[in-house]
Amino acid sequence: MSDFSDFIESPRSACALAGALSAIGNLPEVIPIIHTSLGCGGNLANSVAFGAGYLGGGYCSGGAAPSTGVTETEIVFGGGDRLAEQISSTFELIDGKLYIVATGCMTEMIGDDAAGIVSNFRDGVKPILAVSTPSFKGDSYHGYEIALDGIFNHYLPRAKANNPKLVNIFGLVPGYDPFFRGDLEEIERLLIALGLEVNTFFTPGQTFENLTSAPAAALNIVLSRVWGLELAERFAERHATPYIATDLPIGPEATDGFLRLIAQRLGLEAESVIERENEVFYGYFERCADAFCDGDLKFYAITVANSTYAIPLSRFVSRELGWIVLDTFVTDKLTAEQKAALDREHPIQFVAGVQEIARAINRDHPKGGGQRYFDDITPLYIIGSTLEKRTAAARGARHLSVSFPAYDRFITDRGYAGYRGGLHLFEDLIGQIMSVKS
Repeated sequence: MSDFSDFIESPRSACALAGALSAIGNLPEVIPIIHTSLGCGGNLANSVAFGAGYLGGGYCSGGAAPSTGVTETEIVFGGGDRLAEQISSTFELIDGKLYIVATGCMTEMIGDDAAGIVSNFRDGVKPILAVSTPSFKGDSYHGYEIALDGIFNHYLPRAKANNPKLVNIFGLVPGYDPFFRGDLEEIERLLIALGLEVNTFFTPGQTFENLTSAPAAALNIVLSRVWGLELAERFAERHATPYIATDLPIGPEATDGFLRLIAQRLGLEAESVIERENEVFYGYFERCADAFCDGDLKFYAITVANSTYAIPLSRFVSRELGWIVLDTFVTDKLTAEQKAALDREHPIQFVAGVQEIARAINRDHPKGGGQRYFDDITPLYIIGSTLEKRTAAARGARHLSVSFPAYDRFITDRGYAGYRGGLHLFEDLIGQIMSVKS
């Protein structure tokens, strides 16, 4: 199979600046200042806003984010003065508790010293820092880590004392994990039930004080085997905070294990929470069990998502629904070390291109050509992004968009993590089947 790093077909993420802006723009009272070419900010805001289930923008983020919008003049003579002017006007017009300058390709290539310019504004009245996020630093997942590393490991001081009940959640990338808000809210709900205080940073109800309290946490929980690990390692070096890296839990079996893992690490009791949550989950699930079983709603399944979501999705449909997982396509670009960190419970292919995925499905699971005894892979369900919708239609397969880009659905507080998320996923998967009935 060819190396998809040679070209990008229907990209499933954007550049580092996009990931940084999506993270910064979803933090409470944190203001991004974009320092790059005219048009970058708007284009990147639109890509994530529509691709993440019509996420939109928050206060002074997205299409409303302040930007230097450098043009030919700055490219020739340098954009330092323009950046200083933009910082001054942003301070004057926009209220915030932290301002972050994020750089793009052009200003990095012409050598603007954004960090040096920012240092001239550090008078203690308006906290500000700069992060280097051109596309050649990586994609949106790297940009997320760069932005948060700037806040937690460069801006925030070490805590004077630790809070043994406080945990921080990392690993879900705003927008590029389209269900990040609902997933984080469910994880927060469950950890609070264990008796913990939780910093999710990106959910409603979180404030700037959740950011400033982070260095006092007893544990960092990274809901990914890949993204957020370097951030957590540097956090541990600076703040002496240990971390756990684990898969995003979807459904009761995975969430039982997740809660036991956290409880064991922090010396807590989890069984009463697990028993109560299972009672609720299966109380709802059993109401649909007759229809699910009698309707023979069993499928072959293929999942197409990033490394955070693809494997937990495959595990859920296999273990909880009894479906047969044929393939798990992981679409983010990973190093050999990152690939080795992933669970190989189901076959994994590291492919991102839409046509390449379609070719792999047809190659490994060919359709029948009218043969009487052909063992066709049917019924089939492809759980991926909107980009897989055409592939599913060509195979006569069901389809549900759960990964970026998700253009064909609105996402508000929906999430698939935990117990409630498992019910939501079951409901959405079966709902797509029932939608054709008249």
